[in-house]
Amino acid sequence: MPKVTRLIPLLFLFQTSLALANPVLVSSANIYTVDAAQPKVEAFVVNDDEIVAVGNKDELLAKYEQATQLDLGDATVVPGIIDAHVHLLSLGQALNRVDLVDSKSKADILERLIEFNKTLPPGQWMLGRGWDQNDWPVKELPSAADLDEAFPERPIWLGRIDGHAAWANTAAMKFVEKDLSGTWQPEGGEIVRDKAGQATGVFIDNATQFVAAQIPSPSAAEMRADLVKAMDKTASVGLTSVHNAGTSKEVWEVLKAMHKDGDLRIRYYAMADGSNAMLDHLCEQGVTIDPDAMLTARAVKLYSDGALGSRGAALLAPYSDKPDQSGLLLETPEVLKQYAERAAKCGLQVNIHAIGDRGNRVTLDALEAAGKYKNPGRHRIEHSQVVAPEDFKRFKDLQLIASVQPTHATSDMYWAEDRVGDERIKGAYAWQTFIENGIPLALGSDFPVERAAPLLGFHAAVARQDAKNWPQDGWYAEQSLTREQALYGFTLGAAYAGFQEDQIGSIEVGKKADFVVLSQDIMQVPAEQILETKIIATYLNGEAIYQAAEQ
Repeated sequence: MPKVTRLIPLLFLFQTSLALANPVLVSSANIYTVDAAQPKVEAFVVNDDEIVAVGNKDELLAKYEQATQLDLGDATVVPGIIDAHVHLLSLGQALNRVDLVDSKSKADILERLIEFNKTLPPGQWMLGRGWDQNDWPVKELPSAADLDEAFPERPIWLGRIDGHAAWANTAAMKFVEKDLSGTWQPEGGEIVRDKAGQATGVFIDNATQFVAAQIPSPSAAEMRADLVKAMDKTASVGLTSVHNAGTSKEVWEVLKAMHKDGDLRIRYYAMADGSNAMLDHLCEQGVTIDPDAMLTARAVKLYSDGALGSRGAALLAPYSDKPDQSGLLLETPEVLKQYAERAAKCGLQVNIHAIGDRGNRVTLDALEAAGKYKNPGRHRIEHSQVVAPEDFKRFKDLQLIASVQPTHATSDMYWAEDRVGDERIKGAYAWQTFIENGIPLALGSDFPVERAAPLLGFHAAVARQDAKNWPQDGWYAEQSLTREQALYGFTLGAAYAGFQEDQIGSIEVGKKADFVVLSQDIMQVPAEQILETKIIATYLNGEAIYQAAEQ
């Protein structure tokens, strides 16, 4: 795209063919910079892909007399939104699979599968994601028998909403050569079985590998197409940067080719997918730190435990609603330490998934061990969901970042207290407690576990309510973030968590021209109206990567 087409006034779509020259002076009624020195301004100037001036509109007009003006009127402008924990390829794949999010029963799911089945050729696996038994009238795990009558031959594999459990039919389980019956269990996983010892069709955490390994791997071309589809979605919701929580070597090669071809439409901060080929690559070849912050790889994503919804999150004491279970550690504490230490020695940021209070404690131990190596630091605990009261201080002492996802709280609030009880819940989704203890927050969504919708996350952070504004006063509202804290967490806080606070995350001189145009002022409207906000335009490097259809 020629430089002269940048920064088109997207509020007036009939002008989209107008060629504009640099520099461009952007003005609006509300421009929130997330710069403590001048948090709200009237205008800023963009030249090529960089912000070159910020401040008073009249003063900037006098200084930049030849600048093209982009007056956004009553719209609100914020820095480009950064999602600090995503699964970008999975989002693109989900758009090509059966969408089971918000399914209300097994019958509802069967209807969706039967309809989707019409689009598939014979023999192809049917894949889907998004079911949650906690949303069903009878809150029990499903089984292969629920699928077999309608699909006796087509293999089906359906991921749970959290990605930590999956549901197969008998046709899919037949591909597994290992005998799935008996009493044995894989390390860090569970094959759900009936009283006779037969696999029911639900696999939790590390047990999912038995069936997942049988699914044909996507080609590089298919991955590229799915990434393009995902980037179309992220642009439309105001995202200009993501931190991808688990990038394989194969996906990395696809991303590099896309970057070379100029096809990346989002900044991509890669975490290697555990102790695998991508980690080997980074340890052997060194980190990739892009001077333009478009494609960066300097971190690893490890796992300590599972998820709370499937009772895979590792707890220090048994589940309050299932006293015979305490969750799962996906790696032994010793192995997790070894992985963390190796990554730290390679100079990588070490980011570890931890949900339960035991999962968090084991993670703290691993990161403490990794801390003895010379390393840039800024290690992160991804989710930091249920934390024992005495462990908050350890986050601070180890100089860790809590990478949290606000919509996890509002998705889990209907049943989370049943899982952990009224005492442990006080240390769960405890965002203000982190801030009070001086622990930096980076905010994200974990899409496609949750919706790719940062404004939904912003609303959840400040209101502690779901999309229907329930409960009225917010769920454990004392842990709500202020609007300033929430905007910071989705911009400069997330940029800091990726070592990119000098390049992106705020509207400041010298930073990349990433910004989002909103239909209303999310910093002032009543909380119940935040989700009525529309994304008018999304700009990356001074170019419009999304523009809303004319209203």
